[in-house]
Amino acid sequence: MYKKYLIVVSRMDLAGMNIARQLFQFRDNPFFASMKDGGAGFDVQYCDEVILFNSSLDMEKIEKYDFIIFASRHQSEQHRKTLSVHAPGNWTEKAEFGGEPKRVSRASALFQKELFETLHKNVKESKLKDFEITMEVTHHGPLLDKPCVFIEIGSTMEEWNNRTASFVVAKTIADCVKNFKVNKYREVAFGIGGPHYCPDFNKIQMKSNVAIAHVIPKYALPLTEEMLREALGKTDEEIDFAVLNWKGFANAEERQQVIDILDKNYIKYKKISEVK
Repeated sequence: MYKKYLIVVSRMDLAGMNIARQLFQFRDNPFFASMKDGGAGFDVQYCDEVILFNSSLDMEKIEKYDFIIFASRHQSEQHRKTLSVHAPGNWTEKAEFGGEPKRVSRASALFQKELFETLHKNVKESKLKDFEITMEVTHHGPLLDKPCVFIEIGSTMEEWNNRTASFVVAKTIADCVKNFKVNKYREVAFGIGGPHYCPDFNKIQMKSNVAIAHVIPKYALPLTEEMLREALGKTDEEIDFAVLNWKGFANAEERQQVIDILDKNYIKYKKISEVK
């Protein structure tokens, strides 16, 4: 499905640069040589500015690739030690950190699921301790019409400089580039409700047959038809249903408003508890 991957990092980003340095040990052959034998491979693009803004990126170069992976640092006020995965985009009028209001980037639910599962596997094998592995909801820029994903190390200088963490992220990227294949037996969904970090959706991504790309958080509600069009139209795979974080809404009225819009647009939904 995807053959040519571009890993994008910022020279201003300590975690991103450390991941990029680790990545090169996983490149047995130069990128263009790997393309000749039909196998998947990756190249690395360095940016001088932060990678949240389209103006920082070489968009002409990006157009030559099938899939874009942004490797970066993650910052949080709680200073959580995290390895996180999420799609970029903005659900609301706010676009303070890149992208455009009410628009999200293309994403692959199947690739994000494999990235998440592989991250767990490599953390265990590398004996990296005390890091929380988590999805995040869709947020911040850039805005791309190429399937893309962020994989991040959070959230202080100590974690950004952690050599094992950068190795784990680099190996995860390399493993997924090499091994990703479309699993036609997966069910594909998008998530609605809950907090910025996704403990309940994490369980689905890790322990079920359902693959999730975009997540619309509680703080982005009320749900609109425009948001639905973005979630459905910006997922590379056909969506089977929405997954609702039943307890992750402000109140019953907000939950019912979501259900009414889904029903109006003939979109099936399941509670998290109904996903096997």
